[in-house]
Order: sequence, then structure tokens, then C-alpha cells
Amino acid sequence: MIHIVLYEPEIPQNTGNISRTCAVTGCHLHLIEPLGFELSDRTIRRAGLDYWQYLTVSRYANWEEFVSKNQDGEFYFCSTKGQKCHSEAEYPKDRDIYFVFGKESHGLPEPLLKANYDRCIRIPMLGFVRSLNLSNAVAIVAYEALRQFDYPNLSDEGHLTGRPD
Repeated sequence: MIHIVLYEPEIPQNTGNISRTCAVTGCHLHLIEPLGFELSDRTIRRAGLDYWQYLTVSRYANWEEFVSKNQDGEFYFCSTKGQKCHSEAEYPKDRDIYFVFGKESHGLPEPLLKANYDRCIRIPMLGFVRSLNLSNAVAIVAYEALRQFDYPNLSDEGHLTGRPD
């Protein structure tokens, strides 16, 4: 299973969009407090309004609680400071994968990145631009892992509602 971990997210619209991505891909969403908003905020619900019933979400008081409850699996720390490209990593199919993303304003804490630097991944982008939007970064990384697994359990074809002309 793929797990999306948001470390102290600040912007409710991003978390709403990420929850929608998790719902349509089957990824488990983990939220580490403090949050910059209330989970009941209508901005979160609006972004994924009709998807909440399909979402698996867990909430933690802090990083330590999260780690104590999620010790099995491979952790990848998503940061503009990582040296390895997200698409160069070979994600294990036989273990849970946790993609950890930092808060919008500061990313992940430096000590956490230093302690796990061999597990830091990044999305390529122009060097003079600060970063991608958090919800876009989550989608890019999650879909790369899903691509490597040949999109398990995901529909691979669409259907028109009317007759094609």
C-alpha cells in the first residue's frame, strides 16, 4: 500500500486536493499535527467533497506518535533538497511505502532530512523556482509509484457516456 504523509500541512485546499488524490488511487492519508486548519473546514471538504467516503485517513499528534504507529515499510522523504529523482527510486512492491511531505512554508525539518538523507527524493524542476504546489507534488510522486506497480486495482480505460461521432 502507498501511504501519503503530510507533516504539519498548513493550507486546507492542498490537503483537500491531496485527499481526493488519495481517494482515487487508494493511498492512505496520514496527517501529522499541528494542522494549519480544522479538518471540518469547508475548504477541505469542497476540494474532495464527494470523495471522503472513499478516503482512509489517520491523524497523529506529532511525528513521534506517527513513527511509533507506522514502523513497517519503506519511508521516502520528499524534498527539494533531496539528491535522488523520484522516478529513479525503485519502490518495493512487497512492503508498504510512506511518502513524507513537509509543510508548505518550510518543507520537512532539516534534522529529519539529514537523518534520512539516503531516502530523500525530489521532483526535477528549474533551480531558480522554489517548489511545486504540495498537492501537485503528491500526485506526481504517488503516480510514479503506481506506474512502477502497473497501476494495481486502478481502472485503465474510460468510457464515453454517449455515442462517439
